[in-house]
Amino acid sequence: MAAWALLALLALAPAAAGGRLGFASYYGDHMVLQKKPSGAVVWGHGELGAVVTVILSGAGGLIIMEKTAQVKGPSGTWTTVLDPVDQGGPYALTAEQGLENVTLRDIYFGDVWLCSGQSNMAMTVLQVANASQELAMASRYSYVRIFAAAPARSDVELEDLERIDLPWSIPTAENLGHGNFTYFSAVCWLLGRSLYEALGSPIGLVEVAWGGTPIEAWSSRRVLQACGLPEDTGSTSPHQHLSGPQTPSVLWNAMIHPLLNMTLRGVAWYQGEDNTLLHTDQYNCTFPALIADWRRAFHAGSAGQTEQLLPFGFVQLSTYRRRSADDSFARLRWHQTADLGVVPNARMPSTFMAVAMDLGDEHSPYGSIHPRDKQNVAHRLLLGARAVAYGDKDLVFQGPYPTRAILEVTRGLLNVTYSQELICRQRDAQAFEVCCSSQASPCQWLPAPVVAVGSRTVTLALSGCRTLVLGLRYAWAEWPCEYQACPLYNPQGLPAPPFLLDTLPAGNAAGGRELLLLPASRFPLN
Repeated sequence: MAAWALLALLALAPAAAGGRLGFASYYGDHMVLQKKPSGAVVWGHGELGAVVTVILSGAGGLIIMEKTAQVKGPSGTWTTVLDPVDQGGPYALTAEQGLENVTLRDIYFGDVWLCSGQSNMAMTVLQVANASQELAMASRYSYVRIFAAAPARSDVELEDLERIDLPWSIPTAENLGHGNFTYFSAVCWLLGRSLYEALGSPIGLVEVAWGGTPIEAWSSRRVLQACGLPEDTGSTSPHQHLSGPQTPSVLWNAMIHPLLNMTLRGVAWYQGEDNTLLHTDQYNCTFPALIADWRRAFHAGSAGQTEQLLPFGFVQLSTYRRRSADDSFARLRWHQTADLGVVPNARMPSTFMAVAMDLGDEHSPYGSIHPRDKQNVAHRLLLGARAVAYGDKDLVFQGPYPTRAILEVTRGLLNVTYSQELICRQRDAQAFEVCCSSQASPCQWLPAPVVAVGSRTVTLALSGCRTLVLGLRYAWAEWPCEYQACPLYNPQGLPAPPFLLDTLPAGNAAGGRELLLLPASRFPLN
Protein backbone atom coordinates (compact mmCIF):
# COMPACT_ATOMS: atom_id res chain seq x y z
CA MET A 1 0.00 0.00 0.00
CA ALA A 2 1.31 3.45 -0.92
CA ALA A 3 2.38 5.59 2.04
CA TRP A 4 -0.19 8.30 1.30
CA ALA A 5 -2.96 5.71 1.06
CA LEU A 6 -2.01 4.38 4.51
CA LEU A 7 -2.05 7.92 5.87
CA ALA A 8 -5.48 8.48 4.35
CA LEU A 9 -6.79 5.38 6.11
CA LEU A 10 -5.20 6.43 9.40
CA ALA A 11 -6.88 9.81 9.07
CA LEU A 12 -10.23 8.01 9.17
CA ALA A 13 -9.28 5.97 12.24
CA PRO A 14 -10.28 8.44 15.00
CA ALA A 15 -13.98 8.08 14.21
CA ALA A 16 -13.83 4.42 15.11
CA ALA A 17 -11.14 4.58 17.78
CA GLY A 18 -13.41 5.46 20.69
CA GLY A 19 -12.05 8.82 21.77
CA ARG A 20 -8.73 9.02 19.99
CA LEU A 21 -7.95 12.59 18.95
CA GLY A 22 -7.87 13.42 15.26
CA PHE A 23 -8.99 15.76 12.53
CA ALA A 24 -11.81 14.79 10.17
CA SER A 25 -10.73 12.77 7.16
CA TYR A 26 -10.37 15.64 4.70
CA TYR A 27 -7.99 17.73 6.78
CA GLY A 28 -4.30 17.15 6.19
CA ASP A 29 -0.84 18.50 5.49
CA HIS A 30 -0.68 20.85 2.45
CA MET A 31 -4.36 21.74 2.61
CA VAL A 32 -5.91 25.12 1.82
CA LEU A 33 -8.39 26.62 4.29
CA GLN A 34 -10.81 29.36 3.28
CA LYS A 35 -9.34 32.84 3.76
CA LYS A 36 -11.06 35.98 5.07
CA PRO A 37 -13.67 37.41 5.13
CA SER A 38 -14.93 33.92 6.01
CA GLY A 39 -13.65 31.86 8.90
CA ALA A 40 -12.45 28.33 8.21
CA VAL A 41 -14.30 25.55 10.03
CA VAL A 42 -12.07 22.92 11.64
CA TRP A 43 -13.48 19.74 13.13
CA GLY A 44 -12.52 16.26 14.18
CA HIS A 45 -12.97 13.46 16.68
CA GLY A 46 -12.03 13.05 20.32
CA GLU A 47 -12.97 11.66 23.71
CA LEU A 48 -16.55 12.43 24.64
CA GLY A 49 -16.72 15.37 27.02
CA ALA A 50 -13.06 16.33 26.60
CA VAL A 51 -11.97 19.84 25.64
CA VAL A 52 -9.88 20.14 22.47
CA THR A 53 -7.59 23.12 21.95
CA VAL A 54 -6.92 24.13 18.34
CA ILE A 55 -3.80 26.22 17.74
CA LEU A 56 -2.84 28.00 14.52
CA SER A 57 0.85 28.88 14.45
CA GLY A 58 3.09 30.58 11.94
CA ALA A 59 6.80 30.83 11.27
CA GLY A 60 8.99 29.81 14.21
CA GLY A 61 6.00 28.42 16.09
CA LEU A 62 4.48 31.86 16.72
CA ILE A 63 0.92 31.28 17.92
CA ILE A 64 -1.58 33.17 15.75
CA MET A 65 -4.74 32.06 17.54
CA GLU A 66 -6.15 29.46 19.93
CA LYS A 67 -9.67 28.05 19.96
CA THR A 68 -11.30 25.53 22.26
CA ALA A 69 -14.12 23.10 21.53
CA GLN A 70 -15.82 20.38 23.53
CA VAL A 71 -16.18 16.88 22.17
CA LYS A 72 -19.88 16.10 21.87
CA GLY A 73 -21.93 13.04 21.02
CA PRO A 74 -23.21 10.81 19.75
CA SER A 75 -20.16 10.24 17.55
CA GLY A 76 -17.65 12.19 19.61
CA THR A 77 -16.89 15.20 17.40
CA TRP A 78 -15.56 18.70 18.09
CA THR A 79 -15.93 21.76 15.85
CA THR A 80 -14.49 25.26 15.90
CA VAL A 81 -14.42 28.24 13.57
CA LEU A 82 -11.10 30.02 13.12
CA ASP A 83 -11.00 33.79 13.05
CA PRO A 84 -10.74 35.05 9.44
CA VAL A 85 -7.15 34.86 8.16
CA ASP A 86 -5.55 36.70 5.22
CA GLN A 87 -4.33 34.69 2.26
CA GLY A 88 -0.91 33.12 2.64
CA GLY A 89 1.08 30.66 4.73
CA PRO A 90 2.58 28.28 5.57
CA TYR A 91 0.93 27.63 8.92
CA ALA A 92 0.74 24.69 11.32
CA LEU A 93 -2.61 23.60 12.75
CA THR A 94 -2.52 21.63 15.99
CA ALA A 95 -5.29 19.93 17.96
CA GLU A 96 -4.58 19.05 21.62
CA GLN A 97 -6.61 16.87 23.98
CA GLY A 98 -4.93 16.19 27.31
CA LEU A 99 -1.55 14.70 26.49
CA GLU A 100 -2.51 13.91 22.91
CA ASN A 101 -1.81 16.23 20.01
CA VAL A 102 -2.01 16.09 16.23
CA THR A 103 -0.38 18.68 13.95
CA LEU A 104 -1.03 19.46 10.29
CA ARG A 105 1.74 21.32 8.46
CA ASP A 106 2.19 23.43 5.33
CA ILE A 107 -1.33 24.87 5.64
CA TYR A 108 -2.28 27.85 3.45
CA PHE A 109 -5.25 30.18 3.46
CA GLY A 110 -6.85 30.97 0.12
CA ASP A 111 -10.04 30.13 -1.78
CA VAL A 112 -11.54 26.63 -1.66
CA TRP A 113 -13.57 25.37 -4.63
CA LEU A 114 -15.58 22.14 -4.75
CA CYS A 115 -15.74 20.35 -8.13
CA SER A 116 -18.46 17.77 -8.63
CA GLY A 117 -20.39 15.91 -11.32
CA GLN A 118 -20.00 12.87 -13.54
CA SER A 119 -17.41 11.60 -16.00
CA ASN A 120 -16.61 14.86 -17.78
CA MET A 121 -15.65 16.26 -14.39
CA ALA A 122 -13.82 13.05 -13.51
CA MET A 123 -11.71 13.11 -16.71
CA THR A 124 -8.14 13.67 -15.58
CA VAL A 125 -5.42 15.96 -16.85
CA LEU A 126 -3.88 12.84 -18.44
CA GLN A 127 -6.87 12.60 -20.80
CA VAL A 128 -7.14 16.13 -22.16
CA ALA A 129 -5.74 17.75 -25.29
CA ASN A 130 -2.05 18.65 -24.86
CA ALA A 131 -1.93 16.43 -21.77
CA SER A 132 1.86 16.08 -21.66
CA GLN A 133 2.30 19.85 -21.78
CA GLU A 134 -0.31 20.40 -19.08
CA LEU A 135 1.27 17.78 -16.82
CA ALA A 136 4.75 19.22 -17.33
CA MET A 137 3.56 22.58 -16.00
CA ALA A 138 2.26 21.15 -12.72
CA SER A 139 5.32 22.17 -10.71
CA ARG A 140 4.69 25.85 -11.47
CA TYR A 141 1.55 25.84 -9.33
CA SER A 142 2.66 24.73 -5.89
CA TYR A 143 0.13 27.08 -4.26
CA VAL A 144 -2.77 25.29 -5.92
CA ARG A 145 -3.49 22.30 -3.69
CA ILE A 146 -5.61 19.31 -4.69
CA PHE A 147 -7.76 16.75 -2.87
CA ALA A 148 -9.94 13.96 -4.29
CA ALA A 149 -12.59 11.99 -2.43
CA ALA A 150 -12.98 8.37 -3.50
CA PRO A 151 -16.24 7.30 -5.16
CA ALA A 152 -18.58 6.07 -2.45
CA ARG A 153 -22.29 5.54 -1.95
CA SER A 154 -24.46 5.23 1.12
CA ASP A 155 -28.14 4.75 1.90
CA VAL A 156 -27.83 7.09 4.91
CA GLU A 157 -26.15 10.47 5.37
CA LEU A 158 -22.55 10.01 6.52
CA GLU A 159 -20.71 12.32 8.88
CA ASP A 160 -17.27 11.81 7.34
CA LEU A 161 -15.82 10.47 4.11
CA GLU A 162 -15.37 6.72 3.96
CA ARG A 163 -12.40 6.78 1.61
CA ILE A 164 -10.02 9.25 0.00
CA ASP A 165 -8.37 8.80 -3.40
CA LEU A 166 -5.89 11.67 -3.02
CA PRO A 167 -5.23 13.44 0.30
CA TRP A 168 -4.28 17.11 0.15
CA SER A 169 -1.26 17.32 -2.15
CA ILE A 170 1.02 19.70 -3.98
CA PRO A 171 0.36 19.08 -7.70
CA THR A 172 2.68 16.86 -9.68
CA ALA A 173 2.48 15.21 -13.10
CA GLU A 174 1.81 11.93 -11.28
CA ASN A 175 -1.11 13.01 -9.12
CA LEU A 176 -2.71 15.19 -11.80
CA GLY A 177 -2.58 12.34 -14.31
CA HIS A 178 -3.04 9.29 -12.14
CA GLY A 179 -5.16 7.50 -14.73
CA ASN A 180 -8.38 7.68 -16.70
CA PHE A 181 -11.43 9.00 -14.84
CA THR A 182 -9.68 8.82 -11.46
CA TYR A 183 -7.78 11.92 -10.33
CA PHE A 184 -7.18 14.66 -10.80
CA SER A 185 -10.12 16.34 -12.56
CA ALA A 186 -8.91 18.32 -15.58
CA VAL A 187 -11.77 20.84 -15.48
CA CYS A 188 -11.22 21.40 -11.77
CA TRP A 189 -7.44 21.72 -12.13
CA LEU A 190 -7.54 24.03 -15.15
CA LEU A 191 -10.11 26.27 -13.45
CA GLY A 192 -8.14 26.37 -10.20
CA ARG A 193 -4.87 27.06 -11.97
CA SER A 194 -6.48 29.91 -13.88
CA LEU A 195 -8.02 31.33 -10.70
CA TYR A 196 -4.57 31.31 -9.10
CA GLU A 197 -3.10 33.16 -12.09
CA ALA A 198 -5.92 35.72 -12.03
CA LEU A 199 -6.10 36.29 -8.26
CA GLY A 200 -2.63 35.48 -6.95
CA SER A 201 -4.20 33.67 -4.00
CA PRO A 202 -3.64 30.06 -2.92
CA ILE A 203 -6.40 27.83 -4.27
CA GLY A 204 -7.72 24.61 -2.74
CA LEU A 205 -9.50 22.20 -5.09
CA VAL A 206 -11.75 19.41 -3.80
CA GLU A 207 -12.81 16.82 -6.39
CA VAL A 208 -15.99 14.85 -5.67
CA ALA A 209 -17.07 13.19 -8.92
CA TRP A 210 -18.31 9.85 -10.26
CA GLY A 211 -18.90 8.97 -13.90
CA GLY A 212 -22.27 7.79 -15.17
CA THR A 213 -24.32 9.34 -12.38
CA PRO A 214 -27.62 11.26 -12.61
CA ILE A 215 -28.40 14.41 -10.65
CA GLU A 216 -30.81 12.44 -8.47
CA ALA A 217 -27.88 10.53 -6.91
CA TRP A 218 -26.27 13.86 -5.89
CA SER A 219 -29.53 15.23 -4.50
CA SER A 220 -30.81 15.11 -0.94
CA ARG A 221 -34.27 13.74 -0.29
CA ARG A 222 -35.42 17.34 0.14
CA VAL A 223 -34.63 18.02 -3.53
CA LEU A 224 -36.37 14.86 -4.72
CA GLN A 225 -39.47 15.67 -2.71
CA ALA A 226 -39.54 19.27 -3.93
CA CYS A 227 -39.51 18.04 -7.54
CA GLY A 228 -41.97 15.19 -7.06
CA LEU A 229 -39.43 12.47 -7.85
CA PRO A 230 -39.29 8.99 -6.33
CA GLU A 231 -36.73 8.58 -3.56
CA ASP A 232 -35.90 4.91 -4.01
CA THR A 233 -35.67 4.08 -7.71
CA GLY A 234 -33.13 4.61 -10.42
CA SER A 235 -32.29 3.76 -14.00
CA THR A 236 -29.33 2.62 -16.01
CA SER A 237 -27.20 4.65 -18.36
CA PRO A 238 -25.87 2.44 -21.16
CA HIS A 239 -24.27 5.28 -23.16
CA GLN A 240 -21.80 6.30 -20.44
CA HIS A 241 -18.15 5.29 -20.59
CA LEU A 242 -18.41 4.56 -16.88
CA SER A 243 -21.62 3.56 -15.15
CA GLY A 244 -22.01 4.82 -11.62
CA PRO A 245 -24.80 4.42 -9.10
CA GLN A 246 -28.24 5.62 -10.15
CA THR A 247 -30.04 5.34 -6.81
CA PRO A 248 -31.34 8.67 -5.53
CA SER A 249 -29.37 10.44 -2.79
CA VAL A 250 -26.60 7.83 -2.41
CA LEU A 251 -23.83 10.22 -3.50
CA TRP A 252 -25.26 13.13 -1.56
CA ASN A 253 -25.16 10.85 1.48
CA ALA A 254 -21.61 9.55 1.05
CA MET A 255 -19.71 12.29 -0.82
CA ILE A 256 -21.41 15.66 -0.24
CA HIS A 257 -22.98 15.44 3.23
CA PRO A 258 -19.60 14.65 4.89
CA LEU A 259 -18.15 17.90 3.48
CA LEU A 260 -20.86 20.28 4.69
CA ASN A 261 -18.69 21.67 7.53
CA MET A 262 -16.12 22.86 4.99
CA THR A 263 -16.01 26.61 4.32
CA LEU A 264 -16.18 27.06 0.53
CA ARG A 265 -15.70 29.92 -1.91
CA GLY A 266 -17.48 28.31 -4.86
CA VAL A 267 -18.67 25.18 -6.69
CA ALA A 268 -17.98 23.96 -10.23
CA TRP A 269 -20.39 21.34 -11.63
CA TYR A 270 -20.22 19.26 -14.82
CA GLN A 271 -23.11 16.81 -14.99
CA GLY A 272 -26.20 16.10 -17.05
CA GLU A 273 -25.35 13.49 -19.68
CA ASP A 274 -27.03 10.75 -17.65
CA ASN A 275 -30.16 12.85 -17.33
CA THR A 276 -30.65 12.89 -21.10
CA LEU A 277 -31.98 9.37 -20.41
CA LEU A 278 -33.45 9.78 -16.94
CA HIS A 279 -35.99 12.44 -15.85
CA THR A 280 -34.77 14.81 -18.57
CA ASP A 281 -37.70 17.20 -18.34
CA GLN A 282 -37.56 17.36 -14.54
CA TYR A 283 -34.02 18.82 -14.70
CA ASN A 284 -35.47 22.33 -14.81
CA CYS A 285 -36.59 21.59 -11.25
CA THR A 286 -33.90 19.27 -9.92
CA PHE A 287 -30.92 21.41 -10.93
CA PRO A 288 -32.07 24.74 -9.42
CA ALA A 289 -33.32 22.80 -6.39
CA LEU A 290 -29.96 21.04 -5.94
CA ILE A 291 -28.12 24.38 -6.12
CA ALA A 292 -30.41 25.96 -3.52
CA ASP A 293 -30.24 22.88 -1.28
CA TRP A 294 -26.43 22.64 -1.39
CA ARG A 295 -26.21 26.33 -0.57
CA ARG A 296 -28.47 26.01 2.46
CA ALA A 297 -26.63 22.90 3.64
CA PHE A 298 -23.09 24.29 3.25
CA HIS A 299 -24.12 27.58 4.87
CA ALA A 300 -25.63 25.79 7.86
CA GLY A 301 -22.87 23.18 8.11
CA SER A 302 -20.15 25.84 8.21
CA ALA A 303 -21.90 27.86 10.95
CA GLY A 304 -22.72 30.55 8.40
CA GLN A 305 -19.15 30.89 7.06
CA THR A 306 -19.95 29.64 3.54
CA GLU A 307 -22.04 32.43 2.03
CA GLN A 308 -25.74 31.86 1.51
CA LEU A 309 -25.53 32.50 -2.25
CA LEU A 310 -22.47 30.31 -2.73
CA PRO A 311 -21.26 30.97 -6.32
CA PHE A 312 -22.15 27.97 -8.45
CA GLY A 313 -20.66 27.49 -11.92
CA PHE A 314 -21.54 24.72 -14.33
CA VAL A 315 -20.82 23.43 -17.81
CA GLN A 316 -23.69 23.28 -20.28
CA LEU A 317 -23.67 19.92 -22.06
CA SER A 318 -21.34 19.47 -25.00
CA THR A 319 -22.15 16.94 -27.76
CA TYR A 320 -22.53 13.20 -28.24
CA ARG A 321 -23.81 11.85 -31.60
CA ARG A 322 -23.29 13.92 -34.72
CA ARG A 323 -26.41 13.05 -36.72
CA SER A 324 -28.81 12.13 -33.95
CA ALA A 325 -32.41 13.32 -34.31
CA ASP A 326 -32.91 12.96 -30.56
CA ASP A 327 -33.41 16.34 -28.89
CA SER A 328 -32.76 15.20 -25.30
CA PHE A 329 -29.37 16.96 -25.23
CA ALA A 330 -30.97 20.17 -26.48
CA ARG A 331 -33.73 19.93 -23.90
CA LEU A 332 -31.27 19.23 -21.12
CA ARG A 333 -29.13 22.25 -22.09
CA TRP A 334 -32.25 24.42 -21.90
CA HIS A 335 -33.26 22.92 -18.56
CA GLN A 336 -29.76 23.60 -17.20
CA THR A 337 -30.76 27.28 -17.29
CA ALA A 338 -34.12 26.59 -15.60
CA ASP A 339 -35.69 27.20 -19.03
CA LEU A 340 -34.57 30.83 -19.06
CA GLY A 341 -31.66 30.58 -21.51
CA VAL A 342 -28.97 32.49 -19.63
CA VAL A 343 -27.64 32.62 -16.08
CA PRO A 344 -27.60 34.11 -13.56
CA ASN A 345 -31.37 34.51 -13.56
CA ALA A 346 -34.23 34.81 -11.07
CA ARG A 347 -34.42 31.05 -10.49
CA MET A 348 -30.64 30.57 -10.43
CA PRO A 349 -29.00 33.61 -8.80
CA SER A 350 -25.22 33.81 -8.40
CA THR A 351 -24.62 31.12 -11.03
CA PHE A 352 -22.47 31.10 -14.18
CA MET A 353 -22.33 28.77 -17.17
CA ALA A 354 -19.70 27.62 -19.64
CA VAL A 355 -21.32 26.87 -23.03
CA ALA A 356 -19.63 23.80 -24.52
CA MET A 357 -21.81 22.76 -27.48
CA ASP A 358 -19.10 23.98 -29.89
CA LEU A 359 -16.36 21.80 -28.36
CA GLY A 360 -17.42 18.42 -29.79
CA ASP A 361 -14.77 15.74 -30.23
CA GLU A 362 -16.02 12.93 -32.48
CA HIS A 363 -12.68 11.10 -32.37
CA SER A 364 -12.06 11.25 -28.63
CA PRO A 365 -10.50 7.92 -27.58
CA TYR A 366 -12.78 8.06 -24.51
CA GLY A 367 -15.93 8.29 -26.64
CA SER A 368 -17.43 11.37 -28.25
CA ILE A 369 -19.37 12.11 -25.08
CA HIS A 370 -16.01 12.93 -23.47
CA PRO A 371 -14.45 15.79 -25.49
CA ARG A 372 -10.79 16.43 -24.76
CA ASP A 373 -10.81 20.22 -24.99
CA LYS A 374 -11.21 21.03 -21.32
CA GLN A 375 -9.05 24.16 -21.60
CA ASN A 376 -11.80 26.17 -23.28
CA VAL A 377 -14.33 24.80 -20.80
CA ALA A 378 -12.17 25.98 -17.90
CA HIS A 379 -11.54 29.36 -19.52
CA ARG A 380 -15.26 29.98 -19.91
CA LEU A 381 -15.84 28.92 -16.31
CA LEU A 382 -13.06 31.24 -15.21
CA LEU A 383 -14.72 34.24 -16.86
CA GLY A 384 -17.97 33.44 -15.06
CA ALA A 385 -16.20 32.92 -11.74
CA ARG A 386 -14.38 36.23 -12.00
CA ALA A 387 -17.59 38.07 -12.88
CA VAL A 388 -20.05 36.35 -10.54
CA ALA A 389 -17.95 35.09 -7.62
CA TYR A 390 -15.34 37.86 -7.57
CA GLY A 391 -17.41 40.80 -8.77
CA ASP A 392 -15.50 41.82 -11.91
CA LYS A 393 -18.40 43.83 -13.34
CA ASP A 394 -16.60 44.87 -16.52
CA LEU A 395 -15.78 41.34 -17.63
CA VAL A 396 -17.81 39.80 -20.47
CA PHE A 397 -18.58 36.24 -19.39
CA GLN A 398 -21.65 35.34 -21.46
CA GLY A 399 -22.19 34.95 -25.18
CA PRO A 400 -24.71 37.09 -27.10
CA TYR A 401 -28.43 36.48 -26.53
CA PRO A 402 -31.48 37.70 -28.50
CA THR A 403 -33.45 40.61 -27.06
CA ARG A 404 -36.08 41.50 -29.71
CA ALA A 405 -37.25 40.59 -33.20
CA ILE A 406 -38.93 42.43 -36.10
CA LEU A 407 -41.01 40.46 -38.59
CA GLU A 408 -40.93 41.86 -42.13
CA VAL A 409 -44.08 40.19 -43.44
CA THR A 410 -43.89 41.31 -47.06
CA ARG A 411 -40.26 40.24 -47.46
CA GLY A 412 -40.58 37.06 -45.39
CA LEU A 413 -37.71 38.06 -43.09
CA LEU A 414 -37.15 38.00 -39.34
CA ASN A 415 -34.61 40.44 -37.92
CA VAL A 416 -33.32 39.26 -34.54
CA THR A 417 -31.44 41.76 -32.37
CA TYR A 418 -28.81 40.50 -29.92
CA SER A 419 -27.44 41.82 -26.61
CA GLN A 420 -23.85 42.04 -27.86
CA GLU A 421 -21.79 42.58 -30.98
CA LEU A 422 -21.86 39.50 -33.19
CA ILE A 423 -19.12 37.60 -34.95
CA CYS A 424 -20.42 35.17 -37.56
CA ARG A 425 -18.19 32.13 -37.97
CA GLN A 426 -20.56 29.96 -39.96
CA ARG A 427 -23.62 30.60 -42.18
CA ASP A 428 -25.57 27.55 -41.08
CA ALA A 429 -28.91 27.03 -42.80
CA GLN A 430 -30.12 24.72 -40.02
CA ALA A 431 -29.05 26.53 -36.83
CA PHE A 432 -32.13 28.77 -36.57
CA GLU A 433 -35.63 27.32 -36.76
CA VAL A 434 -39.05 28.91 -36.52
CA CYS A 435 -42.30 27.36 -35.35
CA CYS A 436 -44.94 27.64 -38.07
CA SER A 437 -48.35 26.37 -37.08
CA SER A 438 -51.88 27.51 -36.47
CA GLN A 439 -51.65 25.56 -33.22
CA ALA A 440 -48.79 25.59 -30.78
CA SER A 441 -48.77 21.81 -30.57
CA PRO A 442 -47.74 19.99 -32.58
CA CYS A 443 -45.28 22.57 -33.77
CA GLN A 444 -43.81 22.45 -37.24
CA TRP A 445 -40.22 23.63 -36.90
CA LEU A 446 -38.76 24.83 -40.18
CA PRO A 447 -35.21 25.97 -40.91
CA ALA A 448 -34.75 29.74 -41.07
CA PRO A 449 -31.51 30.26 -43.00
CA VAL A 450 -29.28 33.20 -42.09
CA VAL A 451 -29.28 35.71 -44.93
CA ALA A 452 -27.36 38.54 -43.24
CA VAL A 453 -25.45 39.27 -40.04
CA GLY A 454 -25.04 42.85 -38.89
CA SER A 455 -23.25 44.30 -35.88
CA ARG A 456 -25.95 43.09 -33.50
CA THR A 457 -28.62 41.74 -35.84
CA VAL A 458 -29.23 38.44 -37.60
CA THR A 459 -31.65 38.37 -40.54
CA LEU A 460 -33.43 35.07 -41.14
CA ALA A 461 -35.41 33.90 -44.16
CA LEU A 462 -38.91 32.62 -43.34
CA SER A 463 -39.85 30.52 -46.31
CA GLY A 464 -43.43 29.31 -45.95
CA CYS A 465 -43.91 30.95 -42.55
CA ARG A 466 -44.60 34.64 -43.20
CA THR A 467 -47.43 35.50 -40.84
CA LEU A 468 -47.55 32.86 -38.13
CA VAL A 469 -44.25 32.73 -36.28
CA LEU A 470 -45.01 31.20 -32.91
CA GLY A 471 -41.51 30.36 -31.78
CA LEU A 472 -37.81 30.68 -32.49
CA ARG A 473 -35.03 28.33 -31.51
CA TYR A 474 -31.29 28.15 -32.05
CA ALA A 475 -28.78 25.29 -31.98
CA TRP A 476 -31.51 22.85 -30.96
CA ALA A 477 -29.61 19.66 -31.76
CA GLU A 478 -27.46 17.07 -30.07
CA TRP A 479 -24.47 18.12 -32.22
CA PRO A 480 -25.36 21.66 -33.33
CA CYS A 481 -22.07 22.73 -34.92
CA GLU A 482 -18.50 21.80 -35.70
CA TYR A 483 -15.58 22.45 -33.37
CA GLN A 484 -15.50 26.15 -32.45
CA ALA A 485 -17.65 26.85 -35.52
CA CYS A 486 -21.15 27.57 -34.28
CA PRO A 487 -22.74 30.40 -36.25
CA LEU A 488 -22.58 33.18 -33.67
CA TYR A 489 -19.97 34.36 -31.15
CA ASN A 490 -19.08 37.63 -29.51
CA PRO A 491 -15.75 39.41 -30.09
CA GLN A 492 -14.38 37.74 -26.95
CA GLY A 493 -14.88 34.32 -28.59
CA LEU A 494 -17.81 33.18 -26.45
CA PRO A 495 -20.53 31.28 -28.33
CA ALA A 496 -24.15 32.39 -28.33
CA PRO A 497 -26.01 29.85 -26.18
CA PRO A 498 -28.91 27.75 -27.49
CA PHE A 499 -32.44 28.95 -26.86
CA LEU A 500 -36.14 28.12 -27.25
CA LEU A 501 -38.36 31.22 -27.32
CA ASP A 502 -41.98 32.14 -27.75
CA THR A 503 -42.55 34.98 -30.21
CA LEU A 504 -45.51 37.15 -29.21
CA PRO A 505 -46.94 40.02 -31.27
CA ALA A 506 -46.13 43.41 -29.68
CA GLY A 507 -47.45 45.89 -32.22
CA ASN A 508 -45.97 47.61 -35.22
CA ALA A 509 -42.38 48.81 -35.41
CA ALA A 510 -40.22 50.51 -37.99
CA GLY A 511 -39.83 47.98 -40.80
CA GLY A 512 -42.46 45.50 -39.66
CA ARG A 513 -44.16 43.88 -36.70
CA GLU A 514 -42.34 43.71 -33.40
CA LEU A 515 -42.24 40.33 -31.66
CA LEU A 516 -41.58 39.86 -27.97
CA LEU A 517 -39.07 37.09 -27.30
CA LEU A 518 -39.89 35.19 -24.11
CA PRO A 519 -38.68 31.86 -22.68
CA ALA A 520 -40.86 29.21 -24.27
CA SER A 521 -43.98 28.09 -22.48
CA ARG A 522 -46.19 26.94 -25.38
CA PHE A 523 -44.02 24.06 -26.63
CA PRO A 524 -44.32 20.76 -24.71
CA LEU A 525 -40.83 19.27 -24.39
CA ASN A 526 -41.64 15.81 -23.17
